[in-house]
Parts: sequence; structure tokens; C-alpha cells
Amino acid sequence: MESETNGANQTVVTEFVLLGLHNHHNLEMVLFVLCLGIYSVNVLGNALLIGLNMLDPRLHTPMYFFLSNLALMDISGTSSFVPLMLVNFLETQSTISFPGCALQMYLTLALGSTECVLLAMMACDRYVAICQPLRYSELMSWHTSMWMVALSWGAGFANSLLHSNLTWSLPFCGHNIINHFFCEILAVLKLACGDISLNALILMVASAVLTLAPLLLIFLSYVFILTAILRVPSAAGRHKAFSTCSARLTVVVIFYGTLSFMYFKPKAKDLYLDKLIALFYGVVTPSLNPIIYSLRNAEVKAATIALLRGDLLSRKISRFPVVL
Repeated sequence: MESETNGANQTVVTEFVLLGLHNHHNLEMVLFVLCLGIYSVNVLGNALLIGLNMLDPRLHTPMYFFLSNLALMDISGTSSFVPLMLVNFLETQSTISFPGCALQMYLTLALGSTECVLLAMMACDRYVAICQPLRYSELMSWHTSMWMVALSWGAGFANSLLHSNLTWSLPFCGHNIINHFFCEILAVLKLACGDISLNALILMVASAVLTLAPLLLIFLSYVFILTAILRVPSAAGRHKAFSTCSARLTVVVIFYGTLSFMYFKPKAKDLYLDKLIALFYGVVTPSLNPIIYSLRNAEVKAATIALLRGDLLSRKISRFPVVL
């Protein structure tokens, strides 16, 4: 919807149309089923991980504290756009209000940026655990862990606040069709009728700092980790460590690979490819995290079995005194 100001012959945008794949309705129906299933797995898997971490004292360690925050980010990040996107798959025309679009863009960018930094913090945690095991409790105290998590959240939300202020200070003079599934920052910037060169420059610099710098830190951490693993005398120990590291590196490569492809590749002629890559990054990757990072873990498996048997809940309830 557009409204025309009285003082000047200029159209002001009050809502946006999300184009999605409305020219391919059959494909949208397929995506609706797939995304609904993947989103359900994401929410249930990550919620299970958070619940287990709260209920099982054996999981009250820095590693699972980081994983619980990652799970919360994944649930929040996907929930900021997937439910509305699923509804839009069933609509003939999808619209979102100007404030709703601004909030959606802020949250998706903030949570994505936060996850970039947190993955680097998690790699540092594993480096200390494997390469400095005797000093782990000293170096990775609860105080340090909380500061690392707070830094991740703070950096991500501050980055998003900067880009949101720069984006929404631009004039939007009537073009209101966003060629995407949701209010993604690059798609929104294309609608601005002002000069976006400063926005593009700051976005590229911030993307480099929040993606390439953490990725370099992750790479260096795992180089030292793999070097330490090669010194393990037991073949079974080396195989277990390599299996864990390769699984975690797979998630890192998928996450950073799709993110870098979205923000650093040359301008594409086929916008459908950009949309599908963004969909993969925003929907599929978060659902892999609880499987790769946690559900293959022996401690999490044991906690899950205890939860199914009712042991965790009974132990939690027994801690509270009964008042007669």
C-alpha cells in the first residue's frame, strides 16, 4: 500500500509486497511442505537441547551453555520469518507492513550475525578443551563463558542496529515489491530511491568482519585441534575425535559457505537461485545444528533417554521441598 503526501508529489511506502515465487505456485506448495517439516524439526530439536541442558546437571558445562545459546538463536532466527513465509506460500499476494518489515530485517540480520560470532567462540572452547585440558576449568570459567556469549549477542545486535538505521533512513519513494521470501537487507536496499553506496560499503565491511574473521579463528582453532588429535596414541580415540571435528566443520562450512555466497558473490542474473540459497541458509542449516552438534553426543543421548524414562523430571522435582 502506498500513500501520497500533500506537501509534495511523492509516494510514501506503508507496506511491502513479498514476491517470493508467486509465479511458480506449484513450487511454492512443495516448499511449504518441506519448510514446514524442516522448521518443525528445527524447533523441536533445539527446544529439546535447551530443555535437556536445563534439566540435566551433567550438561551444566561451558560447551553445553554455548550449544543452548546456539539452539536459542536457531529457534529465534527461523521463527522471525518462517511462520509468515509459510502463510505467504498459501496466499495469492503476500504483504507485510513497513514496521513489520523493519523488525523482521533487524531480527534476521541480528541473529545471523550473532551466530557467526558464537560459532567462533565455540571453536575456541573446543581448542581449550582439547589442547589445554589441564587448564580448561581455569580458562573457561562460567564468568568467561558468559562474557563470550554476551559478546556474541552484543556484536550481532549492534551490527544489525547499525545497518537498520542506515537502511531505514533512506527514502523509499513508491517501489514496494521485495523480490524475496522475507525482508532480507539486500532485497530491501534495492527498493531505496537514494544513494546506497555507503550502505553497500558498510555492509560488505561488516560482513567481512563478522564472517571472515570468525571463520579464520575457527580454522586456526581446528588446525591446532587436529594437530593435537594426531598425537593421540589410541586409534579409537583419534577416530572419535576426527568424527566429532569433521561433523562440526561440516556445519561451519555449510553456514559460512552459504552466507559468504550470499554477500560476497557477483551480482546474479538468476534471482531465483539467490532466493533458494537464502532459504537453505535460513531454514535448513539451523535444523542441522542440534543433530550435528549435540544429538550425536553420548551425554545428550544419555540425557534424552533419562528424560524419556522420566528420571530427569523426577530428580528435578525432588529437589524442591514439599510443604505440607
